[in-house]
Amino acid sequence: MPYIENFADALPDAARVAEEKSRLEAAGVKYILSCWIDLLGVPKTKPVPISDFELLCMGKGPQFAVHSISFVPELGPADSDQIPLPDLDSLMICPWDKTCAWVFADLWWEGRPYKLCPRSVLKRTIQNVADQGYAVYAGVEPEFFVMKWQDGQPVKAFDDDPAPGQGVRPRRQAFGYDVEYSIDSMGFLGEMIDIIEGLGWNLHDVVCEGGYSQFELDFHYTDLLAMADRLVFLRVLLKEITKRHGMFATFMPKPTIGDWRSGAHMNTSMQLVDKPGENIFEGSNGNWSDSVFGAVGGLLRHGGALTAIACSTVNSYNGLVPRVGGFEGGTVTWAPTHMTYGYNNRSAMLRLPQSRFCIENRAADMCMNSYLALGMSAAAMTEGIVNNYDAGNPLNQDLYSMSEDEIERSGAQRLPRNLLEALEILRTDDLARTVLGDDMMNSYLTYKSDEWERYHQAITDWEVNEYLRLY
Repeated sequence: MPYIENFADALPDAARVAEEKSRLEAAGVKYILSCWIDLLGVPKTKPVPISDFELLCMGKGPQFAVHSISFVPELGPADSDQIPLPDLDSLMICPWDKTCAWVFADLWWEGRPYKLCPRSVLKRTIQNVADQGYAVYAGVEPEFFVMKWQDGQPVKAFDDDPAPGQGVRPRRQAFGYDVEYSIDSMGFLGEMIDIIEGLGWNLHDVVCEGGYSQFELDFHYTDLLAMADRLVFLRVLLKEITKRHGMFATFMPKPTIGDWRSGAHMNTSMQLVDKPGENIFEGSNGNWSDSVFGAVGGLLRHGGALTAIACSTVNSYNGLVPRVGGFEGGTVTWAPTHMTYGYNNRSAMLRLPQSRFCIENRAADMCMNSYLALGMSAAAMTEGIVNNYDAGNPLNQDLYSMSEDEIERSGAQRLPRNLLEALEILRTDDLARTVLGDDMMNSYLTYKSDEWERYHQAITDWEVNEYLRLY
């Protein structure tokens, strides 16, 4: 569904509504989950019976006082509620419960797109990019940990090594790519693979990642809106499936100090609107085109602001470091540390991979609001191409091993070291304000600044161990 500014024009065709209802009823669906997205990228809903499907699709179903619960206090108790209007292109039957159907909805307020609807923000950005002649596609690599509860504490669901001090542990972690652990995990992984294949996402592989009980799913790229929807749905899907197996999934980037970071690398490519299907990043003779460097230049120019959105939590920045003391999976993190780009350089924010013509942004994780992160990426890439931004020289050296002087001479800038640094960059970024809009920008900054302040006021175990008896 394109970006539409008038509520009446956004209403679906009545014949299609009737057709979809008949299809759902024939499949045994009894309940509809029409889900809008909040500021943090989390879906919200009020389940309705399928008998109300027509009313729901015409904007006469449940309404929400979004501003009362969703960190967007620009409206008050005397203001109109928001109306979620389902996007029937996203309608699907829930694979974990065939009696329920899921559909993504856009929020409307007083006849216009609600300014604090992340899905509408992305749709508006897609339209703006298209008006400049481009379309952006994305593939994302979601990583996550699978945990379980043991004696009231969260522990790794797949970790059969003895605890420290209680036996012999491997010198280095064996979990990454390990066949035995892959087989042990196939109970829930097999169910997940079957579901994703049934959804038509074209799953390529499932990976046992570097951390114990850490996994990655790699599926095919698609347009920005569909990819953002997929990531939201995937988070819910993973939580529902792991529950069936007595476990739970977490997308927290760094659950413990010794873990590898869970990322969500955003791989983006571009096409011309009037030449669909042709990746403009692919040049002649298997080389990179000039367009990719303009897009890289745009992403680097707005890299700090984009990181504030794509790495959206205090915990995110614990993973954007070169080395970690006590790291179980080797000596380095394989995480990006600087805003620069290189050919297959995994220590850089942006990587031009050897296997595909896209830009991989490695400074992203699954806590991000995918609509805002993908929208900001698309806008920055388009700005870079339209204005022919200079990407500078690629940096193909290992940033972890370079001295500070060498890095400074290269022109690479350090990624924000914490959420506060990132927010201060975001606050002054004009493109981000254009993409998000004033209301969304102000709400995001307000909420995330409060998150930082609350974290900064907390006393951690590290501080107690470091200072309590030293001073």
